[in-house]
Amino acid sequence: MKKTIEKLKQNLSRTIVGKENPIQLVLVALLAEGHVLLEDVPGVGKTLLAKSLARSIAGKFQRVQSTPDLLPTDITGTNIWNPRSGEFEFLPGPVFTNVLLADEINRATPRTQSALLEVMEEKQVTVDGVSRSVPNPFFVIATQNPIEYQGTFPLPEAQMDRFTLSLTLGYPTELEELQMLQRISQSVGVDELEPCVTLEEVQELRRLCSLVKLETSLQQYIIRLVRATREDEEITLGVSPRGAVALHRATQALGFLLGRDYAIPDDVKFLASNVLSHRLIPAGGKDARVIIERLLGSVTIS
Repeated sequence: MKKTIEKLKQNLSRTIVGKENPIQLVLVALLAEGHVLLEDVPGVGKTLLAKSLARSIAGKFQRVQSTPDLLPTDITGTNIWNPRSGEFEFLPGPVFTNVLLADEINRATPRTQSALLEVMEEKQVTVDGVSRSVPNPFFVIATQNPIEYQGTFPLPEAQMDRFTLSLTLGYPTELEELQMLQRISQSVGVDELEPCVTLEEVQELRRLCSLVKLETSLQQYIIRLVRATREDEEITLGVSPRGAVALHRATQALGFLLGRDYAIPDDVKFLASNVLSHRLIPAGGKDARVIIERLLGSVTIS
């Protein structure tokens, strides 16, 4: 399966210049059966990354442009009356896909944001009392602009907790930006990307990730780190048990991506900020990532 992972990374690099670290983190979330929140400014490649990933795994891609007038049924789907059959028929929403891009998710109202809660956790939607499963795998990449606040609705804690990782793509380096310009005439469009991994192979990769071993001492380290966020005086709301599970699964996925059947403490340290920082509420406007880095320096591994 190592060759499969390399093919996937190489395929994504055909459309995305640089960004090896963000690509790896997105793959971690995908293989850990989670979702990703991208907090970044427009124009850095968020949509391109989502579409390239869907194309690479031979999956269906759907995009939802979040606006204040977006309704929950615009995401989940709704029942419509068919005059020919004389019955209501279900019209699936964009969540019935493999890769869903929820663009500028914080521009949707809380009611609409909550429509994603069930499907992100349960992989199903319930409309008019009937539950319907979405395709498998199902992977959400949500974006929000960290600069613009007017006309936005901050994601509630319950929604943030559904994302396995949060990250930023960031601006490219000077060399990467030069490479982008030099590749304009010969760049590969998303539609030209050839699928290199099947959906069945993604499912098998996920299964293999779940077999990556974490020693009891490493599991205890994850628990101590999470519990430390609940006791720190600079944190108003600490990380939930779901956050501990997410860090455990992400650690397994990272170990697998790095070619191991076991995880090490450095895997946890590498992922901790991206997995935990968006789940806590710092006191006094402090930086959550700075707090996590401080806790990594004080929480010991037995």
